[in-house]
Amino acid sequence: MAKQARAWQRMLSGRRLDLLDPTPVDIEIEDIAHGLAFVARWNGQTSGDFAYSVAEHSLLVETLFGRMEPAAKPAHRLTALLHDAPEYVIGDMISPVKAAVGPGYGALDDRLTSAIHIRFGLPAVTPAVLKKKIKKADRVSAWMEAVQIAGFSIGEADKFFGHPDPALIEGLDITLRPPIEVRHDFTRRHADLLKQIK
Repeated sequence: MAKQARAWQRMLSGRRLDLLDPTPVDIEIEDIAHGLAFVARWNGQTSGDFAYSVAEHSLLVETLFGRMEPAAKPAHRLTALLHDAPEYVIGDMISPVKAAVGPGYGALDDRLTSAIHIRFGLPAVTPAVLKKKIKKADRVSAWMEAVQIAGFSIGEADKFFGHPDPALIEGLDITLRPPIEVRHDFTRRHADLLKQIK
């Protein structure tokens, strides 16, 4: 009988997270913030002395979502902040790799998302309308990242992500920072939003 492969990871909090059957009790925001602050977007192919992390991207998406939906409930803004949270354990794969991996990646992402959402009092499954709005903010963020730090021309970024409304991105510039700063800002924003929900 073949030995079953280990499917859990020990987190810095001491939690043992089962990747195939994650439970909300094993989710800690400090683990999420730490992991996301060290996961590089664009496979690390960005300019600057620090990687552009998923945590930094998540903060930008939540800011953009707030600009697009100024009347959004704090719970919806928290959902935007956590939209890539599963990547703290499964990493960030660029879209072509996700397509090559197939549906298994999506199923794993969905299970982790559900556990994370339940842990922080959000619906296990994001309503389709909200998910679409967050995705729109995500695409604007991707456009900004592509043009500002990933070496895309504006024409290339427009082709892949669509050109954003200039008013939406006014005053938003991507600044690459040490992971510890981003981790603290992510954790702080999460706490602020949770307080607004309660």
